[in-house]
Order: sequence, then C-alpha cells, then structure tokens
Amino acid sequence: MAIQNKQEFERNSVNYLEAERHTHTRIKIRIPKNLHDEPVISRLISQHGVTVNIAAALLSANQRDDGWFDLELRGTSSQIGSALTYLNELDLEIWGQSNPEQDGW
Repeated sequence: MAIQNKQEFERNSVNYLEAERHTHTRIKIRIPKNLHDEPVISRLISQHGVTVNIAAALLSANQRDDGWFDLELRGTSSQIGSALTYLNELDLEIWGQSNPEQDGW
C-alpha cells in the first residue's frame, strides 16, 4: 500500500509542478462588435492571473467593426490554460494558439 501512495504522491507532484511552470504563448483574437463593451482583456488579467502584452491591435472608434488583437500571454501553464478556456467560452476566433504537446501546457 505504501508503494502505491508514494507513486500517487510522485505523480501528483509532477502534475502540480507542470501546472505551475511559467510559460507564454502568442495568439491573435477577434473580438466581435457585440463584445466591445465587455472587458475581455481586463478579465484575462484580473480573473485568470495572466500578464498580457498587446503586441498589436486594430480597433474602430465607431464600434461598427470587429476588434483584432495580437496578444502575448504570460503566466503559469494553468493560468494560461484557464485564460484560453475563457476566450473559447466567449466563442472568439483565436489564431496561433500554442500546441499543448509542444509547449507543455
């Protein structure tokens, strides 16, 4: 029984360390005009704990067009995963999303 507990402990420790590993990803997102009043970028920071660098943006002051953002997200693997889940739940178009198998998150 002790061997199983040790193996489970080691497996959980590895999973925890992977989730807390700092990483980054670069994505491009389209924010449709119906979401212009929503604080999408602000929520990435406040609710998901990622650091967001806006590398480029295309916004229309008259809100007739969609907004486009080129973002770099930095944080732990679990924070970035949570942020990407949030963006997917908003049904935003996302380009350049990193591959978890290659990036390790």
